[in-house]
Amino acid sequence: MSAAIRGAAFAIDSAAEQVLQALRRRGFEQVQVTVSDTLRCELNLAHNEPSLLRSNEARKLSATGIVAGRRASSEGSDLGPAGVAALVDQIWSSAQSAPVDEANAVSTGQLLRLRRGPQQADPPALAAALRQLLDWRAAHTPTMMIEEALAAHVRSRSHTLTSGGSVIDCELGWCEMSVFGLARDAGQTSSFNFAGGSAETLTEVPTLFGIDRMMRELTQQVHTQPLGERFVGDVVLAPGAVTDLLGWLMGQLRDGPLIDGSSLFRNRVGDRVASPLLTLRSRYDAPGCAPLSADAFVTPAVTLLDAGHLTQLTPSLYGSRKTGLAHRPVAADGWELVAGSTPLAEVIAAVPRGALVDRLSMGNPAPNGDFSGVIKNSFRIDDGQRGAALAETMISGNVAQMLDQVVAVSRERIDTGSGALPWLRIAGLHFS
Repeated sequence: MSAAIRGAAFAIDSAAEQVLQALRRRGFEQVQVTVSDTLRCELNLAHNEPSLLRSNEARKLSATGIVAGRRASSEGSDLGPAGVAALVDQIWSSAQSAPVDEANAVSTGQLLRLRRGPQQADPPALAAALRQLLDWRAAHTPTMMIEEALAAHVRSRSHTLTSGGSVIDCELGWCEMSVFGLARDAGQTSSFNFAGGSAETLTEVPTLFGIDRMMRELTQQVHTQPLGERFVGDVVLAPGAVTDLLGWLMGQLRDGPLIDGSSLFRNRVGDRVASPLLTLRSRYDAPGCAPLSADAFVTPAVTLLDAGHLTQLTPSLYGSRKTGLAHRPVAADGWELVAGSTPLAEVIAAVPRGALVDRLSMGNPAPNGDFSGVIKNSFRIDDGQRGAALAETMISGNVAQMLDQVVAVSRERIDTGSGALPWLRIAGLHFS
């Protein structure tokens, strides 16, 4: 570790301790403080051309104080005495008008020191990754316009302390790449699409994160056809759309629905709540991920769905104290669906009628899981053959039933670092 990095680490550690003590002196009974420092080196593309190389450093202070059951939080970037004093005063003032809630608390006894990933940026490697991308685009998808793209290295260090004795120190390094754009041909354009993720190094561009697949499909989505009729059929959800499905499921297991009673799964632990083909487990060691919850708990590895069976709920400490449910901390990022045994080509070939869907636009489903939304960047499937790109087409159904009606899981997956997901074939959706 360089002297500069060691100095920054010491400043962050001492700053967190100073803020914690300042909050305690102000009168807070329980306190949580996080000081973070992020170094980012980034090379950008715009409209198929290199546009900007930049490096920046950002420091952030986040603090929470609890007094007499009243909780308040605030954030800032000024770690000097005046900035810290102003933040402490702001939190104290906010806490005086906050509601009393005895469920408020901070973590105790959580200890972690984590170092992972590349700590130094390599600008020539970032430039080489974007040059590979541009060369591949010119050779294989010349009608695709890269509106924005980036290759970056990030080193993020955070130091978290609580009045309950938790000390969590993380220094993570990773690389990022993302591509956003559309395709144009004969005066017509496709809709926009995006691909990207995090990795230890940016190699195998553009197959990394499924960028090449996204770019190829955009060139095939310039000319679209309307659905033409209503029917009930199957969808094959690409990993980007699978993310929406899993996001709804995991939201059902968290504080909000558990506290207000709207969760469909509060009393279903141990039950089969999804297709037996689905196993969802953590991968907190993925690039840019850490085994930490937002409320400063070290999160153990977990299999959340085991062959469709729900193993636990995931209330925070507050949610647990509010509901009486067992506290099961999980991290926000770092999840994978176990791959199936069926090649994607065979998953598609088994669909009599339906669509291959890359993106869902459905807003928030109803509390019972009912939804209606638009499928985007999609292709029609008839008799197992992928057909024309679809003009905006609606599907409707129930998200909980979709999880239960997964009839095939692809062998292939797209790994974006924070997630590794396959394609899912789901039966019984209404098309219009």
